[in-house]
Amino acid sequence: MPNNKLFDWMAPLYDKVIGSRDPDLFIELLDLPIEGKLLDAGGGTGRVSLALKEHVGQLFISDLSRSMILEAKIKGHDKLVQTSVTENPFPSDHFERIMVVDALHHFPDQKGTIKELIRILKPGGKLVIEEPDIKLFAVKLVALAEKLALMGSHIHSPKEIKAMVEANGLEAKIISDGNFASYIIAEK
Repeated sequence: MPNNKLFDWMAPLYDKVIGSRDPDLFIELLDLPIEGKLLDAGGGTGRVSLALKEHVGQLFISDLSRSMILEAKIKGHDKLVQTSVTENPFPSDHFERIMVVDALHHFPDQKGTIKELIRILKPGGKLVIEEPDIKLFAVKLVALAEKLALMGSHIHSPKEIKAMVEANGLEAKIISDGNFASYIIAEK
């Protein structure tokens, strides 16, 4: 089953199964508040970014899954774009902040995705990518489960993601939560 079809099926239950996140962490990582635009790329239902809406001028959520986008719309969000992250409709240098939360491993062309996100990030803007840390045993189990579920996921190590970002001319750093995730952070 292609990823977007699987996520279309999961959309009504997604927030209940995955749960919410601490917005304070993302406020800190993204250096919020800002007057400008934030893109939650692969943001699905907006389960993370909608808590940041009051801290940005405009919040956009993009996702390939129509059902995920509809769930975000039900929550009252209106700047929604159903699109592939590697073929998004945004002009260059458009967003002050871009976040990708627990989604990069679902994108088939991760190098192309990162290149495209950097293209649409404004100079001085910040990119934050959160991914499960494949070095951890629990994440290896999740990766195996996603492979068995035919999700097409590929989880890269934080160092590999950092290298993908840096291959596009940005310096990046890695912050680990010491638990499950790592954050790759870069400024343009």
